[in-house]
Amino acid sequence: MSEANKQVALDFLTAMSEADVEGQAACLTPDAFTITKGFAGVSGQRNRETMLATVEAFREIVPTGFRPRIEKVVAEGDTVVIEWEGNAELSDGTPYGNQYVFIFTFENGKIKQLNEYFCTVLADSTILPLLAQKSEELAHGN
Repeated sequence: MSEANKQVALDFLTAMSEADVEGQAACLTPDAFTITKGFAGVSGQRNRETMLATVEAFREIVPTGFRPRIEKVVAEGDTVVIEWEGNAELSDGTPYGNQYVFIFTFENGKIKQLNEYFCTVLADSTILPLLAQKSEELAHGN
């Protein structure tokens, strides 16, 4: 099961990087959620619907994709840990390189919970304003 879970976690990461909502949805349980650890604006818990909406927004906000470089993948039981680095360019031209550790908890071969660890200060100063702008545009029908 660990090898299968590893592949699902890597598929999830690829789908996130490529803003592939359907690909990401296929990796998640119906009640999946993520928790971004830390104390910044991007921190907190999001349900499956919000996770997928965020990935949809990444299509415009991170047009290059995150271009993940996998450092390490470790699996044990129902847990998979991926350490990776991103090397993206945001829609406003800002380079965005961050370091991540994602801890996935699985249920029946799908991701039930994702704990995300990354520099939330960097995300707050670069990605969060673009997400807020995108939300504002959607609220006004643009």
